[in-house]
Amino acid sequence: MHLDITQPHLLEEYLKNKNWLKQHEQVLILEKPGEGNMNYTLRVRTHDRTLIVKQSRPYVEKYPQIAAPANRTVTEGRFYEKIQPFASINELMPQLIGIDTEANILVLEDLGTASDYTFLYQPSQQLSMTDAEALAHYLAMLHRLTWQETIDASFANREMRALNHEHIFNYPLIENNGFDLDTISSGLQMISMGYKIDTKLKQKVRELGMMYLSDGRSLLHGDFYPGSWLKTTYGLKVIDPEFCFYGFPEFDLGVMTAHLMMAKQSEETIRKVYQAYGEIKNPQLVDQFTGVEIMRRLIGLAQLPLSLSLLDKEELLETAYDLITR
Repeated sequence: MHLDITQPHLLEEYLKNKNWLKQHEQVLILEKPGEGNMNYTLRVRTHDRTLIVKQSRPYVEKYPQIAAPANRTVTEGRFYEKIQPFASINELMPQLIGIDTEANILVLEDLGTASDYTFLYQPSQQLSMTDAEALAHYLAMLHRLTWQETIDASFANREMRALNHEHIFNYPLIENNGFDLDTISSGLQMISMGYKIDTKLKQKVRELGMMYLSDGRSLLHGDFYPGSWLKTTYGLKVIDPEFCFYGFPEFDLGVMTAHLMMAKQSEETIRKVYQAYGEIKNPQLVDQFTGVEIMRRLIGLAQLPLSLSLLDKEELLETAYDLITR
């Protein structure tokens, strides 16, 4: 099965054969629910309801020139299966309807009209204390309730981790990586070179990258940033755990902290997150992953819709350097 927005009848037949649509249901409209990066995603409208159908292909949907593991939606589906027993996690995510492991198709509950939290990157936008607490509580429950004595190799997700590792820990600090940062912010290329030639920094980032690739005992979301948080009519929801793996919880918390900092959220908001999360086994590791994510987003390929001046970025990079190397 190959998802195609121009083939509603073919998709209807497929969903009925899988018993994900009732025999009386008809597909009325297929539409794109948003601008996704990784997968081909459709909203399916019938007389009775709407569904989200996702298919992963052997490349990044937004950047077809970038290869990616074709089975990533299957891994995402297994994440939803894993959290089924835990209401505190499950209630903040869309409900799983079905997985097709052969076609790499995932069918989920549609959360309706929603917007992600990337609005936080715009000036004067603040994450509410209620949402900050809910997001931190989600992470805490995910990390603690899925903790296992032995490493769960079935969630290794090594190909996706290798893809992420390249873009987080390697590419941003390559001196001549072919990406002219002046096209993003004039003057940023020169600022970045000081970090790209810093051997102490590169060694620290290399060590953190090896930690990221090694296995841990808690299930991580793997991409916990405002693009994976949704504001819906049902309240805050978390989506897109396709980068999930069993690893070190400090990674998820560090990524979240980095994005709150880049979105100029208050220190009070970040303190609320840490308070709601609870005990952190290795605060220094959280700081280091925070620094790496800031650098990755400011001088790497995965740019964000940030409303930051060059001076803001320079100051954030200095903070990131201190967090990683101290």
